Amino acid sequence: MNEVRTRFAPSPTGFMHLGGLRTALYCYLFTRKHKGKFILRIEDTDQERYVEGATEVIYHTLRECGIYWDEGPDIGGPAAPYVQSERKDSYLPYARQLIASGHAYYCFCSREELQQRRESAESRGLTWKYDKHCLHLDKGEIQRRLSAGQPYVVRQNTPLEGDSGFDDLVYGHISAPNETLDDMVLIKADGMPTYNFANVIDDHLMGITHVIRGMEYLSSTPKYNLLYRALGWSIPMYIHLPTVMRDAKHKLSKRDGDAYYSDFIKKGYLTEALINYLALVGWNPGDEREFFTMEELIEAFSVEGLSKSPAIFDINKLTWFNAEYIRRMDPDKYLAMAMPWFEQALGGMKIDCTRLAQLMQSRTEVFSHIPGMISFLRERPDFDVSLYENKKQKSTIASSSGALELSRALLDSLETWTEERIHGALLPGIAAAGLKNGTVLWPLRIALSGQLSTPGGAIEIAYLLGREETFRRLDSALRALRAQG
Repeated sequence: MNEVRTRFAPSPTGFMHLGGLRTALYCYLFTRKHKGKFILRIEDTDQERYVEGATEVIYHTLRECGIYWDEGPDIGGPAAPYVQSERKDSYLPYARQLIASGHAYYCFCSREELQQRRESAESRGLTWKYDKHCLHLDKGEIQRRLSAGQPYVVRQNTPLEGDSGFDDLVYGHISAPNETLDDMVLIKADGMPTYNFANVIDDHLMGITHVIRGMEYLSSTPKYNLLYRALGWSIPMYIHLPTVMRDAKHKLSKRDGDAYYSDFIKKGYLTEALINYLALVGWNPGDEREFFTMEELIEAFSVEGLSKSPAIFDINKLTWFNAEYIRRMDPDKYLAMAMPWFEQALGGMKIDCTRLAQLMQSRTEVFSHIPGMISFLRERPDFDVSLYENKKQKSTIASSSGALELSRALLDSLETWTEERIHGALLPGIAAAGLKNGTVLWPLRIALSGQLSTPGGAIEIAYLLGREETFRRLDSALRALRAQG
């Protein structure tokens, strides 16, 4: 096999879609597995959809995900330039070559004329495709219109008979009757190539050996191959990838906040967890492994493991992956990443964040969940006294008042407020009173937090709150219980 050359060719139209990111990842894994060259090409031929700064977003996202290119707009390479708008002059000569050989033609139909013909066909229950109206203009008429400056596009002249087929490394042999193929536009009225035409020209000129892209391009590939053959070029190998879906019926969507890489990073998902999980959405390593470094993914990746069916992006599975990655993090790194979320929940509250991080790390699934889990530290929520009821801990509303009074008395003697001292005051005192730990510590935790689930128990919460706030909450809880009377 000659050197493998692949390309990832995103359009700078906004943030990085998860489907596009997975395509880049699979491209990268395949290329590195075969020790080839991975090329980044920016396809900005659709100027109407161009978003300022989107190219930089592409660079940043790929690098953040550990996907590095060998040739591209920012680093150059032998096939430069790697931005399609900068290659504008290279496309029209090939379009003219196709016109000269009869494989393409000038089309002068206006948008209004095309719309009328489309509506006419649809009114008769027909599926409309371009009717080759301008194919039969004689050379003199074409030249007259060109000389007059009449707007035109260049269309591919697809055959009306026979089939166009190709072999895909995932989906096998695919064939399409030529009569079903449209005469797609190659050069637009503004002189820019269409996405489809530029892809073929650039892939050839850049020596791309394997085209790896989403399965939505399967239906267009026969038209691409007609162009390759018309120009006398060899056709690359194709690897079409299954669509990434939210569920069996719905694609990922911007509106639902699950379409873009940046959506998940803002929510507090880890890049490493996202990439690890995304690799498994549509690909199976062939064994029971689930956790991979990038190097391990490169070693394990194979086309044979790619699925033909649409792949479900399960947010619950991603969250599980994320929680596992967080648990395995270095504690100092966890603290650094958690601090902005701590501050969001606690404001300027003085608290031992290192201890809070120790309590939170094993409980954190997604960083954005942190504020909701610790907001009680800043202000205890109102709660129903029925929370004091806990059969397992032998705690009742009736017993809780006495338990809290005991806790208050035991803590009142402490001069130094540390977790160790709180522990040393409460547990021996509870034992001396002839009570079970849970009978006292459960109502104490409810009094301090106002919720059933907390990072750490009553002792840890009391330490984090500090002496003054602990007693304020204890006294408030006692008043509420006495009022129940």
